Amino acid sequence: MRKLFEKLARRDEGISALEYALIAGLVALAIIFGATQLGTNMNSSFNTSATQVKTASE
Repeated sequence: MRKLFEKLARRDEGISALEYALIAGLVALAIIFGATQLGTNMNSSFNTSATQVKTASE
């Protein structure tokens, strides 16, 4: 395994498919995390607005 890492570290032929896959995976994780946070924040905002409308209509 160590020889494989040393061989990959010595290669300087440009970006390989493995590196593209790692970059794509990190971008996907960032998008998923961001969308989850956005959804949570929007849900909180809608719940707050709904509570205020309900309180105002009583």
